[in-house]
Amino acid sequence: MLTTISGTATPAAGQDFFVESDMHEPKSLSLTSGQVVAFARRCPGKVEPNDDSAVVLQTASGALVMAVADGVGGCPLGYKASAIAVHSIAEFVLAADPECDLRPAILDGIERANRDILDLGVGAATTLSVVEIADSKARAYTVGDSMAMIIGQRGTLKWKSTSHSPVGYAVESGMLDEEAAMTHDERHVVSNLVGSNTMHIGVGPTRPLAARDRVILASDGLFDNLHVGEVIGLIKNGKPMDRMKTLAQLTDERMAGQYAELPGKPDDLTVLLYSR
Repeated sequence: MLTTISGTATPAAGQDFFVESDMHEPKSLSLTSGQVVAFARRCPGKVEPNDDSAVVLQTASGALVMAVADGVGGCPLGYKASAIAVHSIAEFVLAADPECDLRPAILDGIERANRDILDLGVGAATTLSVVEIADSKARAYTVGDSMAMIIGQRGTLKWKSTSHSPVGYAVESGMLDEEAAMTHDERHVVSNLVGSNTMHIGVGPTRPLAARDRVILASDGLFDNLHVGEVIGLIKNGKPMDRMKTLAQLTDERMAGQYAELPGKPDDLTVLLYSR
């Protein structure tokens, strides 16, 4: 994804979409700012399309934008809603001035997606998690419960998004611990969605990224089956491709109910893992 101009290597804008994907193996993307490993798979035994969508974007300035959207399965056209969301993000980000802050483009992309999904007129909706990485700094934008985290190489949780749900807010406030949240009756109630007249966008702080830090975005197919601590332990170091394969395998086992004492919920799964 590099072009050479006057003997100088310059990033080329690019985009990789994962829409209605049912992958057997993760895909590695080599970028100027690091590496992204992507994996997206339909729920085991499911006939309908994967409701998740994702995109990895590199701008002409070398900035990176990643997004994961999880179409609401209980609503019509969840897969279309998630696709609209990631395509809208791509349209606005790649059209923006590469030398300018990407925040306005990302916010405009989310707001356009909200209008376009509402215009479908069928009640479709999706969650959305977006992370931009530029100048060794990361910032996240979230709607719903698709999660984003920044992890240090020693397993330090540097930042985690808050799920926009009653259970997510209870965990954030300390009223509920993670183990109880995994089995809570209202675990899957989401209070903020793209495709809603009351949508709001959570904007996280700008966080510096150190060497070997990792950023992960995932639909709830991952975090409904693995505890946050488990995910951190698996991705904090090691080859990203190997780490993604291990995540996918363990999530498979949980979805299949191989461990009765542990959480397990069959679902679509989409994960993006960035490493510097």
